[in-house]
Amino acid sequence: MSTSDSATSSTPSNAVRNYTLAVIVLIYASSHVDRQIVSILAESIKQDLLLSDSQLGFLIGLSFALFYATLGIPIAILADRYSRRNIIAISVIVWSGMTALSGLAVNFFQLALARIGVGIGEAGSSPPSHSMIADLFPLEKRGAAMGIYAAGINLGVLIGFLVGGFIDEWYGWRMAFFIVGIPGIFLGLLMFFTVREPERSSPPKPLPKNLFKEVWKTFVLMMAIPSLRHIVIGCTLVVFVGYGTTYWNGVFFRRLHGLSPSETGVLLALIGGIIGGVGTFFGGWLADRLAQRDQRAYVWLTSAVKILIAPFVAWFYFETDTTIAAYLLAFVAFFGGFYLSVSFAMTQTLIPPASRALGAAILLFCINIIGLGLGPFVVGILSDMFSTQYGADGLRYALVIVTLINIWGAYHYYLAGRTLRADLDKVK
Repeated sequence: MSTSDSATSSTPSNAVRNYTLAVIVLIYASSHVDRQIVSILAESIKQDLLLSDSQLGFLIGLSFALFYATLGIPIAILADRYSRRNIIAISVIVWSGMTALSGLAVNFFQLALARIGVGIGEAGSSPPSHSMIADLFPLEKRGAAMGIYAAGINLGVLIGFLVGGFIDEWYGWRMAFFIVGIPGIFLGLLMFFTVREPERSSPPKPLPKNLFKEVWKTFVLMMAIPSLRHIVIGCTLVVFVGYGTTYWNGVFFRRLHGLSPSETGVLLALIGGIIGGVGTFFGGWLADRLAQRDQRAYVWLTSAVKILIAPFVAWFYFETDTTIAAYLLAFVAFFGGFYLSVSFAMTQTLIPPASRALGAAILLFCINIIGLGLGPFVVGILSDMFSTQYGADGLRYALVIVTLINIWGAYHYYLAGRTLRADLDKVK
């Protein structure tokens, strides 16, 4: 493929679309390998560096999310104007290098700095990726394309948990960081040399004179669209639950079910990586099919699923039989990612094309500061609080309390459906 930055004036072929999407998905998967691996290594890191659950929660979520979410906005502004391909390629090389450096940390402070570096690198991945997919695929195929992209999370979970669990048990947690970090550098080179920048739906705007004003203007625009406002709020809440629980599941199985690192890695890789990935893609595909009859299905499907699985999530965390718990987690994981592709696709559809990358960055800022940053951190704080009375079961109660927020998020997806058809008509 040509490495030229200039986009072709013709509609890209299916081969070009699919190849570009495949590379973007691999890069997205790499980002989730590098961010998720801390959760499977957390118990070993805790024992080696003598950390509390609150410190673990900070390392798992907040240290990464602060810069990941904040820098995503200025990078998205650049992505709306300059080569999205180049931004993604540079970013993956940076975060992969910082992941490898995490293996050299000898205390909490050094590991926190390395995780901040990973967050800085990954800030340049998702917003330009969303924008490229939106320009490559028409509306009727965008939900499925975003579903495939979102499944990169599950591919990353599969690799991160599987590799992380075995390497942790055989060679230690430090070696695991080296092994998952280095391959990402080659993905960055693959992106730069083989992927072509797609033609934009609208010409890029000049750089804003006032960055804050540009961000605020786009945020106000998003909040002025009723359905998008509720999608942003709903997505933020369910991501808070998703990250807060998923990032602690490795610790949960090791601490409360007595599994080894490799046993935990295999279990979570198969469930989160394969079953969760199939469910995420199926959610995007099903939403596209149902929306052909009623466009409100894009958000009402998510609302219904979150309400229906809530009791099963609580059952999973209270279950003491490991086999039953594994089956429950598999059921929850299949339906857990239904919201993701829909939220990404609707955001890209409801805002003007010239602001797509920035709109994606604002959505990611909300869900990552509150969801990724605070979700695991709050679970860690609650676990430390409850452990004084309940011991190891303190983590169990912390996780159950956090899962109840899913019901609140489901309510906002329901509210989004009440105005979605009218808002989509305005876009048309």
